[in-house]
Amino acid sequence: MSAGIGVLLVDDHPVVRRGLRAMVDDLPDVTAVGEAADGAEALRLLDEGVRPDVVLMDLQMGTGMHGVEATRRITARPRPPAVLILTTYSTDADILAAVEAGATGYLLKDAPPEEVAAAVHAAARGETVLAPPVAARLLGRVRAGGRPALSPRETEILGLVAEGLANRQISKRLFISEATVKTHLVHIYDKLGVDSRTAAVAAGLAAGLIRAV
Repeated sequence: MSAGIGVLLVDDHPVVRRGLRAMVDDLPDVTAVGEAADGAEALRLLDEGVRPDVVLMDLQMGTGMHGVEATRRITARPRPPAVLILTTYSTDADILAAVEAGATGYLLKDAPPEEVAAAVHAAARGETVLAPPVAARLLGRVRAGGRPALSPRETEILGLVAEGLANRQISKRLFISEATVKTHLVHIYDKLGVDSRTAAVAAGLAAGLIRAV
């Protein structure tokens, strides 16, 4: 990312996109590389060769493809950009759907510009970012589920996942096999009631099992 962090803005409101672009372009090392009015247009831009490091994604976008489905399709691509949800919606269903779809973070539109800027940088580094109200909601769900605590090794691995490390990097860091890492991740997912790395990190952060990087 020698040329800085490229951001794709996805929101169905032109005024919102204009404000986001002004904020993004005002940062010295971040540049808006494109704008889309819905998820389908965002996917077309990616197909046409736009290569953002981070996608700032709204959730509900009129009659176009909504943010959760767009996030799912983007994160399923080879070497996908990070998807950072920026929305007014903070219900449990919205949060969980976005996280399960592979979103790296979840912010609310009333977040101050400096918080959004910090989140963009964190997302570009592969870190998970949760707005405080979102983290609180996830924490409530984790506690309500009565899920068992992670073992020290599982907690260590989840922390490395939160840092953005791939399974191979984790295996080298901990001097264990990739197969062992995968086995631990299966146990972590089961204990936290999730089915993706991003969701596991989000649940771990919300429950206070790991700290934000």
